[in-house]
Amino acid sequence: MTVTDGYLVACFVGLLLSSTRWLRVAQREHYLPSSASRFSLRWWRLGIVNPLLFLVAVIAVVASAWFPSACLVTASVVSIGPIGLGLKGRTSSLMWTRRLRTVAAAALLLACILFLLLRQLELGSAGYSFVALLVPVFIDVALTVLKPIEQRFARQYVVRAAATLDRVNPIRVAITGSYGKTTIKGYVRHLLSETHSVVASPASFNNSAGLSRSVNEHLNDGTEIFVAEMGTYGPGEIADLVSWVQPSISVLAAIGPVHLERFGDLDRIVASKSEIFSTSRTAVVNIDAYGLAAEANRLQASGINVLKCSAKDPTADIFVTSKEGLTVSVSNRQVVAGLPSDAAATNVACAVAVAVALEVPDTTIAHRLTDLPSVDHRRQVLTSPAGVTIIDDTYNSNPAGAAAALNTLSRIDANRKVVVTPGMVELGKRQVTENRRFGVDASLLADDLLIVGRTNKAALANGARDGTARVHLLPNRDEATKWVRENLKPGDAVLYENDLPDHYA
Repeated sequence: MTVTDGYLVACFVGLLLSSTRWLRVAQREHYLPSSASRFSLRWWRLGIVNPLLFLVAVIAVVASAWFPSACLVTASVVSIGPIGLGLKGRTSSLMWTRRLRTVAAAALLLACILFLLLRQLELGSAGYSFVALLVPVFIDVALTVLKPIEQRFARQYVVRAAATLDRVNPIRVAITGSYGKTTIKGYVRHLLSETHSVVASPASFNNSAGLSRSVNEHLNDGTEIFVAEMGTYGPGEIADLVSWVQPSISVLAAIGPVHLERFGDLDRIVASKSEIFSTSRTAVVNIDAYGLAAEANRLQASGINVLKCSAKDPTADIFVTSKEGLTVSVSNRQVVAGLPSDAAATNVACAVAVAVALEVPDTTIAHRLTDLPSVDHRRQVLTSPAGVTIIDDTYNSNPAGAAAALNTLSRIDANRKVVVTPGMVELGKRQVTENRRFGVDASLLADDLLIVGRTNKAALANGARDGTARVHLLPNRDEATKWVRENLKPGDAVLYENDLPDHYA
C-alpha cells in the first residue's frame, strides 16, 4: 500500500464513522431528503468549538493539496465532530432496518465511486478529505434517489390495505389537524366503543406506512368503524392517504404553526389539511381555529354535511366549554354539564361531533364523557414514588398544547412548581417568538424553569427575564431529570414540556 492509499483509507474510515452519525439523524427525521445536510449545518454552526473545528477541517482540505498528510486532520474532525452529537444516540440509537441499510449502501456506493474516481485522476488526499467532509450530502442524495423507489415498495402494503378496507367495508373516520389528532382519535374510539366495533390506528401511526400497517394487522371481519389519524409534512400527502382510505366522515381539528418551517405559512397548512374532505359526506370542523370558519362555509356550500365545533360560539352545532367543568351542547340541547375534566374543549367537541354523526345517543355520549382516556405523554398527570406530581407532556410541541399544560400545572396545589423544557421546534419564523412567550408564561407560574439544550435556550431565557422563576440551564434531559430528583420533595410538582431527540442541540 502506498502512502496515498493510506490517506484514502484514513479518509474512508472517517467517512464511515461520520456516516453513522448522519444516518441516525436521517432515520430520526423520517428519511426526509435534505434532513442530514440541514442538521449538519445546524450543528457545525453551533457554539464556538464546532465552527472552529469545521474551519480547521476545510483549511486542512485545501492544505492537503500541498501537504497530503493534512487530510488526516479532516478525517479526524469528521470522525469526532460536531461536538455534542455522538455516534451513539442518547435518546435513540441507530436501528439497522432494511430501509436504513439501503440508504447506507447507496450513500457508501456514491462515496466509493468518488474515491475511486479521484484515485484514478490522481487528485490524492485533497479529494479524499473533501469527500469525507460531504457525508451528509451523500446521504441526502441517497434519500432523494431512493424516495420514489421506497414509495413503490410501500405501495404493495397500501394496495393490500385498500383491498382489506373494501372487503371489511367499515365506516371510515379520518382525523387531522396541526395538533390534537391522537387525543381526538382516542376520544372518538372511546365514545363509539359502547355501541360499535371500532378499530383505530395505534399511537401516532398517521402516514401511509403506519395506516396501511394498522389496517393489515388490526382490521378484522365485523369491524364496523375504522378511525384513521392522518398527518402531513406538506401538500398532497393527506390527499394520497384519502385516495385509498376514502373516509366518509373527516375531522379537521386545529391549525397552528406546527411544521411551519416546512409549510411556509398557515394558509398552506389549511389547504393541505383540508385535503381530508375530498371523499367525505360529513365534515367535522373546529371553527375556532385559524381559517377554518371560512373552510366550513366553503364545504357547506359544496353540499357536504358540516358539523361546526366551537368552544367560543354557542351557535355552533357542537358547543363545548370548560370554564366550570365540561359542558357539552349539541344543536342547543345540553348533553352534559359541569363535568370535571382537564380535556381541551375543542378536542371534546370534535369527538362528540363524530359520535353525533354516527347517531350515538346523547345518554351514551354523556356516560362515556365521564371517563375520557388520557393519552400517554400528553398532559398525563402522574405521581412519582417520591411523592412528586409529574405532568408528562413530552409528546407535545405546539404553543396551544404548551399553554394548556401550563394551565394544568397552575391548577395543581403544590409547594414548589418546576417546568422542564427544551422549547418547541419546527415553528418557522415564529419559533423564537413562541418560545420567548412560553418562557414568559412558564417563569410567571413556576418557581424554577429548567431550560434543556441549546436549540431554544436564548429565546426561553430571554422570556424568563419577565418572570420570577429561577432559571437553570442544563445540557440534556438526563441532567434535568437528575436535578428534579435531587431538589423536589413530596408535595412539589414538575411539568415536563416537550422532549427533543438528541440530534437537536
